[in-house]
Amino acid sequence: MRDCIFCKIVAKKIPAELIREAAEFIVIKDIQPKAPVHLLIIPKKHIPSMNEVTEADRQLLGQMLEEAKRLAVDYGLSGRGYKVVINCGREGGQMVPHVHFHFLGGQMVPGLF
Repeated sequence: MRDCIFCKIVAKKIPAELIREAAEFIVIKDIQPKAPVHLLIIPKKHIPSMNEVTEADRQLLGQMLEEAKRLAVDYGLSGRGYKVVINCGREGGQMVPHVHFHFLGGQMVPGLF
């Protein structure tokens, strides 16, 4: 998508602090962190929101969840705890219309649950 900031980051047209790049997704640092560790796991494929996820995206989303588990190990959070959050729609807190996972940890992260 031409105006999508995450698509521009994936295409390296906008700089971001890249943590990891895989064939299907990237991991970057969030520019407005809500926790000591706040990373974004972003698919390279443009999917506007969880409402547009299809059966064809199942493997991609699974790979992204596996990446969250790896990040937890890498950042020493697997034993302490962490959050993986997906916001959907404006009222759900989605600020960028491109599916992405927030990976948060390093302190008690407030939330609804």
